Amino acid sequence: MAERIATMELSLFWKLRNALFALRKRLGFSPAGAMPPFALDPAERSIITAGGPYGQWLQAHHSRPADLARLREVSEVLPVRPVISLVLGVAGPLGERGEATVASVLAQVYPHWELCLGDAASDPRTASALAAYAARDPRIRPAARAATGDIASARAAALAGATGDFAGFLEAGDLLAPDACFEAALCLNRRPDVDMLYSDEDTIDASGALRDPHFKPDWAPDSFLSRMYTGHFAVYRRALIEELGGLRPEFGDGDEYDLALRLTERSASIHHVPRVLYHRRAQPSTGPGDAPGDSNGAARRALGEALERRGEPGEVRDVPGSPGVHIVRYRIAAPSQVTIIVPTRDHGEDLDRCLTSVFARTTYPNFEVLLVDNGTTETASRAVLAHWAERDPRLRLLEYDVPFNYARINNWAAQHARGAFLVLLNNDTEIVTADWLEAMVEQAQRPAVGAVGALLLYDDDTVQHAGVIVGINGVAGHSHKHFPRASPGYFQMLRAVNNYSAVTAACLMVRKEVYDRLGGLEEELGIAFNDVDFCLKAGAAGLRNVWLPHVVLRHGESKSRGHDTTFARRQILYREEAFMKRRWGTDVRPDPYYNPNLTRRAEDYAIGLEF
Repeated sequence: MAERIATMELSLFWKLRNALFALRKRLGFSPAGAMPPFALDPAERSIITAGGPYGQWLQAHHSRPADLARLREVSEVLPVRPVISLVLGVAGPLGERGEATVASVLAQVYPHWELCLGDAASDPRTASALAAYAARDPRIRPAARAATGDIASARAAALAGATGDFAGFLEAGDLLAPDACFEAALCLNRRPDVDMLYSDEDTIDASGALRDPHFKPDWAPDSFLSRMYTGHFAVYRRALIEELGGLRPEFGDGDEYDLALRLTERSASIHHVPRVLYHRRAQPSTGPGDAPGDSNGAARRALGEALERRGEPGEVRDVPGSPGVHIVRYRIAAPSQVTIIVPTRDHGEDLDRCLTSVFARTTYPNFEVLLVDNGTTETASRAVLAHWAERDPRLRLLEYDVPFNYARINNWAAQHARGAFLVLLNNDTEIVTADWLEAMVEQAQRPAVGAVGALLLYDDDTVQHAGVIVGINGVAGHSHKHFPRASPGYFQMLRAVNNYSAVTAACLMVRKEVYDRLGGLEEELGIAFNDVDFCLKAGAAGLRNVWLPHVVLRHGESKSRGHDTTFARRQILYREEAFMKRRWGTDVRPDPYYNPNLTRRAEDYAIGLEF
């Protein structure tokens, strides 16, 4: 009861505060430093009404009036105070929601901005409304009407009139957080070489409450080629935009995606601010995973042109049921041989299922299998080994009877490989996707790519592996573990290609020259984390690890060697955890592909409430 009373009192306080601001506005009374009520209202109201984990997170993280007043003071003593041009295209009358967008710009605590308004010439009242805004504040710059009358041309016209050091884009109806421009300016003071920066965002629902926060990863080039996950709030160095020829209106709703693709080909200086600085208005046809508009395949066309510019020919495919998400299928330059390494011991039934799926379903023509027997003793299992040794000339049976050490077995087998590509494959897996090797070679052939991983499912069609997140439970955890196969995942991540810090060696492809150059798997890690260590070595060498949603296998997960439940196995696991913490600092290291606002205690992308 006391909590309900406190909530009612808080709600009444904000209603009275907003009423006071509304009265001041009607009287034309706008003292310096006053915050318009709509600038904070959605966030404050969500704290009162939304509840749940995000409500708790907002209570701890959103900027309060005293915080904003302090940031306003800090803004004036920043050594560098770049002007940020905010570009807004308008189609039709602004309306209440469009006015709220403009008001959220006026409420910025960082004063060095300009609002560049482009008119799509669709309503005669719009020009007079924009002129009235310009008369109110000289930082508001209405552009000439777009001759073609479409919103993309209006944005391009507005950008052409921009004079700031950086430019960012807004959508009518959306709101900037009051500290958005400040956080951008602060970042640019800390990192003056940055050419693009972007932030996290959330959604304003029909009631005005905030929900569905999108806590994004740091810059992930291959994730970006699958969807424009950077979204808003993003700003770009305007001089670089001009060098690139600005926005291209012919890409319609995909114009900013096209711009960002071109810009990130010229610069790798891209920074992510892990703060919610943009509130996106929910549309009736969109959900929490939907990307910015993709009308007439604009994003697909932008990606196709990007592949041509980059000299990586391929086909851009839509993902059914996932607007704005695409899969790039690269052309294989040469179908070089792939060596599939399968360590095994006993468990003949699992092995037979694995090898049957490899030979019966694989459509890639050029592969061999190295079946490494690590001391099989079961009669039935030995019969399976003998059967496969005689069945297909593409399989070679090797004996390596040493104490179990997964890393050492694979390293030894790699010395006998004939292929230009290696696949590390567990004997308790089963191939589901027939073109699995084609899809993995497409990525592994690219010079910038290290390890390539796949979607692994349990027998009940839930996710076992969809990429590895470093830092979960102290060392590493599997992304989206136990999610239903049909789930889109966190903001479509289960349907998109993604960069991860690591992928599992239960099914991992890598160029053999990379495997050799990195020294193979770490033999100090005989049971666990050797794949994570290997992928982190690849990352440290400047290579990106890629996970593919369209390569699907089933995985028994440790059927052959069991789980780490015995005392001896647990002791080994503890030693290997300590090794990873010592070498990589996994217990304190931030994973660049996992947002710090998400939990490090679970594998489900839950909001982090560890504060």
